[in-house]
Amino acid sequence: MKRKIYDELVKWKEKSNGKTALLIDGARRVGKSYIVEEFARKNYKSYILLDFNKVPEDIKKLFDLYLDDLDNLFLYLETYYNVTLYNRDSLIIFDEVQLYPRARSAIKYLVADGRYDYIETGSLVSIRNNVDNILIPSEEQHLKMYPMDFEEFLWAMNNGNMMELIKKCFDTKKPLGESLHRKAMDCFRQYMIVGGMPQAVFEYVETKDFNKVDQIKRNILNLYRDDIKKHAGKYSLKVESIFDSIPSQLSRHEKKYRITSLDKDAKSRDYEHAFVWLNDAMIINYCFNTTEPSIGLSLNTDNSTLKCYMADTGLLISHSFSEKGLVSEEVYKKILFDKLEYNGGMIIENIVSQMLVANGHKLFFYSNSSRDNSLDRMEIDFLITKSNITNRHNISPIEVKSGKNYTLVSLNKFRKKYQEQLGVAYIIHTGDLKEEDGVIYLPLYMTMLL
Repeated sequence: MKRKIYDELVKWKEKSNGKTALLIDGARRVGKSYIVEEFARKNYKSYILLDFNKVPEDIKKLFDLYLDDLDNLFLYLETYYNVTLYNRDSLIIFDEVQLYPRARSAIKYLVADGRYDYIETGSLVSIRNNVDNILIPSEEQHLKMYPMDFEEFLWAMNNGNMMELIKKCFDTKKPLGESLHRKAMDCFRQYMIVGGMPQAVFEYVETKDFNKVDQIKRNILNLYRDDIKKHAGKYSLKVESIFDSIPSQLSRHEKKYRITSLDKDAKSRDYEHAFVWLNDAMIINYCFNTTEPSIGLSLNTDNSTLKCYMADTGLLISHSFSEKGLVSEEVYKKILFDKLEYNGGMIIENIVSQMLVANGHKLFFYSNSSRDNSLDRMEIDFLITKSNITNRHNISPIEVKSGKNYTLVSLNKFRKKYQEQLGVAYIIHTGDLKEEDGVIYLPLYMTMLL
């Protein structure tokens, strides 16, 4: 399946020319190993893949014995994998490198040698336990890999023309029109249901069977739970309790994560490391409350108030409707035909957060629950910074609306109070594109273009 990150790998190879290794960080089952091996096959004369889930101990020990004798190191690797390595035309892949940090620290010497290119892939790579007592190589170039986006999903569905039309309408601020908008929303709802985990997308493309897709997603969720138990150490119970309660927290009206729901005496600082663990593992995307919509949103952050979204909305749906172990075909059809009343807003807001993160945005929201002044009392779902910073109007407020009937009370108050700081305001909704009273109403499927 075609992935956009492939083009980034090609750019890295051309620009780096062996001077840096590439580290691809992403959640489990997001497709890292597949895309790197595909890249290796098409761009090098030969490659060796060391999967540290399977590499025997005597091969691992080579990184201790022969870092000062690289000729022998490469000879052993060529012999064991029965692959001939070619100077400046071979790639060595360290797959799941977090399982053997010693190989990661060896990158410094391997890159300096200059004979071959190196790509590392891993999950939980940045978590402290996996980098203790090793030298983090400055020769690493980092790249994050996310679940498949809507355009990649359309490619998998052999429907590439749809996104070309969506991009054109976004650029010209023109609606698609009733019939094409309905078709685009049908495709987008399929994407929300299936999600962006490649194995689930492949199953859907092959079978169109929601129950089979759901079983794959549940297997991934179970894999995440196993990772928490194995790798979260002393925080594992807290990490697991946060993970299990994400759907119930997002189903609340204001979506803010209420720590006291886990323990009535809990404080935010008690769970800080657990949230960081989940975010580092790229299982969640957290969103902090900023108290001022100005340049440097993170400088005005209230870290005690946050929202916690799932990194993949398809996984969230399977995570949410888990009472019977499987999401029934009936529930999926209700989502597909926009008939699901329960938790509809949660799903829509989560997919918006997912698309913003994949497009390079850090997540911030604005919340003021003032009891003294009703004009100050408002809630804005997301704030993003425009790419070219100017003296004024740098922040765009985003409100997400899942229903057809809604008000703009908070957005109007927010725009009036912070008019000097704010740029274009967006409503993300299920309707077609329109522009009205200085607000751009974007259909859900255009969020990825912001």
